[in-house]
Order: sequence, then C-alpha cells, then structure tokens
Amino acid sequence: MKKVVSDTPALPTAPRRYMALTSNDCTIPALLIDTEAPLDVLHEAAVHRIRAAAQLLENIASDANLLGNPALLQDFAQLCVIPLRDGCDLLDVLGRRLQEPLLT
Repeated sequence: MKKVVSDTPALPTAPRRYMALTSNDCTIPALLIDTEAPLDVLHEAAVHRIRAAAQLLENIASDANLLGNPALLQDFAQLCVIPLRDGCDLLDVLGRRLQEPLLT
C-alpha cells in the first residue's frame, strides 16, 4: 500500500482551552479541565480529589478485613486511581500556568 504524503505543511497545534482528563478512556471525552480557569479554582479541585483518594486509602489501610480480600482491594485501588489521576492532571495544568510568566 502506497503512503499518501501531503504537500500542505503541518500547522502548529494551538493550545486548547479544554483538556480531557487522562482518566477518561474513550475517544470522545465527557470530562474536561478548563485550562484557563483561575489558578485557585484549579488548585482547589486538585486538592479535593487528592484528599478524597488519600482518605479512602487511609480507611482501607486501617481495616484488616479489607486487607484479606484481593478482589475488594483491587476495586478500591481503581476507585483511588481515578481521582488521583484527575488531581495530577489539574496540577499539571496549574504548573504550566504558573510557568507561563517565566516563559514570556
């Protein structure tokens, strides 16, 4: 099969205002981060998700009954992964936004 080559130069991709969360596992994401949201809003959203996951992990660690059930632990681990990834995505956006004044 012959590879098609375009004569049109590639256009630079502009930063998008809305970024899909990496915890979304689909081609059309429904959950997005507004990369232009105020910094305190991004920070608050990240903190909320990370603290919720940390609280759940602390509860799991203190319950001896859960530690003996691998299937249940796997479910709880997945439950923690989603808000932790979301929090990290928010922190990534926040970090990029905080670096902007240094880059200009």
